[in-house]
Amino acid sequence: MELRTDRKTNVGRIVEVTGAEFVAQLISEDDGFVPEMVFDKYKVRVGQVGSYMIVEQAGYRLLTMVESMWQEQGVADEAVRMLRMSPLGELDQDGEFTRGVTHYPTTGADLHVVTADALTRLFASFNEADYVIGKLSSFEAIDVYLDASIFFGRHVAILGQSGSGKSWSVTSLIQSALKVMPNAHMILLDLHGEYGMRKTDFSSHTVFPKHIVRCLDTDDLEIPYWLLSFAELVDLLIDMDDEDASVQIAFLRTTVLNLKIEANTHLELGHITVDTPLFFSLDDLCKKFKVANEQTASFGKETTALYGRFDQLLVKLLSRMNDTRYDFLLRPSKRTSSESLPELMRDFVGLGDPGAKITVIDLSSVPPDLHGTVTSQIGRLAFEFNFWNPRCREFPLFLICEEAHSYITREGGVNDENRQTRKAMERIAKQGRKYGVGLCVVSQRPHELSETVLSQCSSFVCLRISNPDDQAYVRELVPDAARGMLDALPSLAQGEAITVGEAVPLPLRVQITMPDPPPNSSNIDYAGEWLNGPDEISVEDIVDRWRRQER
Repeated sequence: MELRTDRKTNVGRIVEVTGAEFVAQLISEDDGFVPEMVFDKYKVRVGQVGSYMIVEQAGYRLLTMVESMWQEQGVADEAVRMLRMSPLGELDQDGEFTRGVTHYPTTGADLHVVTADALTRLFASFNEADYVIGKLSSFEAIDVYLDASIFFGRHVAILGQSGSGKSWSVTSLIQSALKVMPNAHMILLDLHGEYGMRKTDFSSHTVFPKHIVRCLDTDDLEIPYWLLSFAELVDLLIDMDDEDASVQIAFLRTTVLNLKIEANTHLELGHITVDTPLFFSLDDLCKKFKVANEQTASFGKETTALYGRFDQLLVKLLSRMNDTRYDFLLRPSKRTSSESLPELMRDFVGLGDPGAKITVIDLSSVPPDLHGTVTSQIGRLAFEFNFWNPRCREFPLFLICEEAHSYITREGGVNDENRQTRKAMERIAKQGRKYGVGLCVVSQRPHELSETVLSQCSSFVCLRISNPDDQAYVRELVPDAARGMLDALPSLAQGEAITVGEAVPLPLRVQITMPDPPPNSSNIDYAGEWLNGPDEISVEDIVDRWRRQER
């Protein structure tokens, strides 16, 4: 169907052209300028910042986005309205959009408003999976479609300050995907219990259909210590500032390898490495360290080279083994043999009993100093599952990392103890696309996130951001054509986002569909609760939950 422009849509002409932007002068009121036009019952605000315009000349048409509008004084003191626009790409006669500009206009080119019908046709090539995420802010009747394969397969970042609607948007995007893609396989890291039903909080609820979601906490899933990589074990057990750290690392490597070989001879695997995912006894490891640490020679008259070299390691290990908060990791009750790994992986990717299309892993009860260890394991397991899956292209996974700035930190940042998590997630970001492992990072502090992970994201959903440093950082991440639109970041409404990247045909300002039901993160009604709230609550219950570490 041909995309038409005519005298009715003509509102100005180009007066300046550079490689990065165009300047246009709108027609005068004497020539018919009106601030608002109506096409097919839909109103169009002429020159509205963030709106789209078509530049036409000699049979070529370019799609542009309005960056700014201002008014000057003409020679006869008349008002002269001016626009500055960024070129987005070119349109053919059928309205098909191609990114990039090959044929630049010259001054005098005609400027046309873009109608609702033209925008609808722009999304035609992106609606194959019928994945609708919301409505255009400037045209509330127009659905916004994403290219689902690119969005989920080439990684995405959802960025916005607290209260901007991140959890709201994540919930909506997943709910919409599950409706049109019923064989999805998603894993959601939930740091604050916002997306699933918590065992100890009956007011919480799952935000996804119960027959396709499985909500697990770390006790349910139980990813045990013996699945840690050697590097993760080192981070967990050894203080790198200890002068004996190099000796401890060497002894740990040899001992873990020997214990894995001894405990798994019945599997007849042949070659086993220190990183092979096999069971070994943590109690036996502890005994080996104790013996080496206390070993003497000549009937106790002389000490060996290892005597006293593991004091700090043993204190750290024993204190954690005796802390019940670490039981899910260090004292597993279900994952006590190598044969239990397939069941864990089935639960992890939603193939267990009951089956699920999205697995919500609640990390709200995990001690903060273990966030890095647990998230590193989860990221590594997601990658390893499809790396070794011969049918990985038929079974793509999507890992969603809420509050990603807490554990996928920039290298050399304040929380560099998260280096193993950063390594695992960067591996997915750089290689996951080949093996069907997509990554979504959700953060309120993009400046604190791994630069490598963000640089590999092909799509960005940017909600309200007021912090100047974060705004500047986001501008550096997105394509040049969308940077002017990002000036609106501080003024976005809740749940409203600027969406840019390969999954959308052009930079968009979109009102994301309201999730139903919403996440467990809705704003607390201070005024209402302080007006009519309870006079008494059970402090005893609070203290008991605190002691038991149950929220």
